[in-house]
Amino acid sequence: MEKKHIALIMGGYTGEAVVSEKSAAVVAQHLDRDRYTVYPLHIYPGNWYLEGEDGTHYPVDKNAFTVLKEGQPIRFDGVFNIIHGSPGEDGKLAGYFDMLGIPYTTCDALTSAITMNKGYTKAILSGIADLHLAQSLQLFSYGPETAAEVLAQLRLPYFVKPNNGGSSIGMSKVREAGELEEALRKAFAEDRQVLVEEFVTGREFSIGIYRAKGTVTVLPATEIISSREFFDFEAKYSPGVSEEITPGRMDESEVERVNRIAEQVYRKLNCKGSVRMDYFLEKDTGRFFFIEINTVPGQTETSLISQQVRATGKTLKEFYTELIEEMWT
Repeated sequence: MEKKHIALIMGGYTGEAVVSEKSAAVVAQHLDRDRYTVYPLHIYPGNWYLEGEDGTHYPVDKNAFTVLKEGQPIRFDGVFNIIHGSPGEDGKLAGYFDMLGIPYTTCDALTSAITMNKGYTKAILSGIADLHLAQSLQLFSYGPETAAEVLAQLRLPYFVKPNNGGSSIGMSKVREAGELEEALRKAFAEDRQVLVEEFVTGREFSIGIYRAKGTVTVLPATEIISSREFFDFEAKYSPGVSEEITPGRMDESEVERVNRIAEQVYRKLNCKGSVRMDYFLEKDTGRFFFIEINTVPGQTETSLISQQVRATGKTLKEFYTELIEEMWT
């Protein structure tokens, strides 16, 4: 069997680039080298390059997404995208690859762009049975009256977060009115749009969903117990800050219900590849509340998706092969 040439793209234009590089190292370790020849491509502002085994950098020709290495052109049959944030998760690279006719492992340009916007995503998901959405306001500007407008329309406490992005940078919990101004300033420093949501009291979970061989599979959910008040950037990426239990503690009826919800979310957003949905299981009521969806979830050894795949008895090698093969179906 002739090996397919796979570009493993990593890096990106945001602070999440360091996580992307770590994810890519794990993916590279587990890809099936009997099936694929893997090329590690780093994508940074003004600097796209293939890194050779000896550390040499070979520039990427962006006109055709090819690389000239030692006088020989390298073309790619497909792209394994592990860039968190822009331009890998927000649809920019997806549109670029679509124009070039190169398949990739993640969501298409439209879905990627929409799901990076928390407010728009919630609007699309409204109406899914048994999926609840916290009351919220999507803010497009910040001025002297903004805080008063929020206080008049939503009940404290709040989560205040940048509307775009996936790593909880710029996110705050507001317990009382006096904390709102600072939270809004912090969030607007990261994004031109900000989402303010009423706080839901409950346990936090994250669940992976992916499509392979034409079938949507929902992975076992992970329960997240953070020593911080919410699962922010530090809680996600600093060892010891949070405890993660896979499978999470839910009874059979709750597992059945969230699996049904997760598949509907995946289908309604027209997702592709592997995604991760975060949600709350509300205390006392048992209702599921949507938090957000991540269309390029982390793939480090300890990432939630990696834990969930192993919980099914599947190896990461098998999982990544399924994701790659799905590109050509």
